[in-house]
Amino acid sequence: MRLVAADMEDADAFAGFGLPGAPGTDEFWAAAGAPASKPAGDGGWVTLFLWRGSEARVGFESWSEPVPLRRWADSDCWYAEVRMPERLRVTYQFLVGDAAYADPLNPAGAGGDRSIAATPDAPEQPHWPVVGADAVLPLPRTRIRWASERLGGRRTVRVHPVGGGGPVVLLLDGDDWLYLHPAMTAFDSAVAAGEVPPVTLVFLPAKDRAEEFTCRAGLWEAVRDELLPLVVESGVPADLGRLVVAGQSLGGLSAVYAALEFPELVSRVACQSGSFWWTPGALRAADPLGGSVGGVIAERLRADVDLSGLRVAFDVGEHESRMLPHCTSVEALAEQAGATVRVSRSASGHDRAGWRHALLRDVGWALGE
Repeated sequence: MRLVAADMEDADAFAGFGLPGAPGTDEFWAAAGAPASKPAGDGGWVTLFLWRGSEARVGFESWSEPVPLRRWADSDCWYAEVRMPERLRVTYQFLVGDAAYADPLNPAGAGGDRSIAATPDAPEQPHWPVVGADAVLPLPRTRIRWASERLGGRRTVRVHPVGGGGPVVLLLDGDDWLYLHPAMTAFDSAVAAGEVPPVTLVFLPAKDRAEEFTCRAGLWEAVRDELLPLVVESGVPADLGRLVVAGQSLGGLSAVYAALEFPELVSRVACQSGSFWWTPGALRAADPLGGSVGGVIAERLRADVDLSGLRVAFDVGEHESRMLPHCTSVEALAEQAGATVRVSRSASGHDRAGWRHALLRDVGWALGE
């Protein structure tokens, strides 16, 4: 990524992005919208981000360092032209001092202070509605108050039967899929279209991701012995015999760990950008991703392990250059151990906005035979 300078003397400098008139004029702002892209001369895209008002930076989730915006002359228009690679969907926000804001010109939000941009060649994400940053997403009617003896504390777990309910899909980081990205609506649409069989979604929030998702048996003992019985008791149709665990980042690490250590519980996994670099102490290291390739999961897979009963879909962002060796190693070792494996790459960095289509597709695949 790098900034591209605009010609400060050209009043129509942004005409290539479909914006008429001089930046900062009423005509200009009336036409301004979500970030627009045009082809870069040597491949990829140049994407224009606009902010109206005061000095700001545009921050990107796990793709680039924040980029300062420039002011157009003495107008209220602040802008950055940012080089982007082919096929990228990214979450971003405007940073003003210590505050963060969604893009008021962009209808695609992700929670109250983030927005989503995509290059023109990024694949569509069918079933995921465009929701504004100020939208209140629908919540499942069924909720479980889980006071875990093993994990301590209380948490609210929401349960949603899709298409009448069916196999349980345990969504790790469940609050993100409730409040930032409308997974309930997306699954409703995908099931209605026949692309995913009827399922029962269980949105499991994390209290301390670094504690719970780093290869801890306690979490999965608590899920098995405490949470899943509560799901059954809730009265929502729930087939535990074909449980799917879906996780991203550290959640993906935990999902694969559960399949290795609790095969009687977890035999179907949808894993996006699993943190397979993890080893004990890695989170305290100066370079967490700089350790052994594949981390403890690869080490475990190199032992005499039979994964013939496991069906696992792996996905990782194609722009996650440092994650790819770790993920590629685990993918290959899991297949060598007998697992039925699906491998794909999303048009994103390490970003939930880029994993959304893979989540639906891979849950559907995991429930196949």
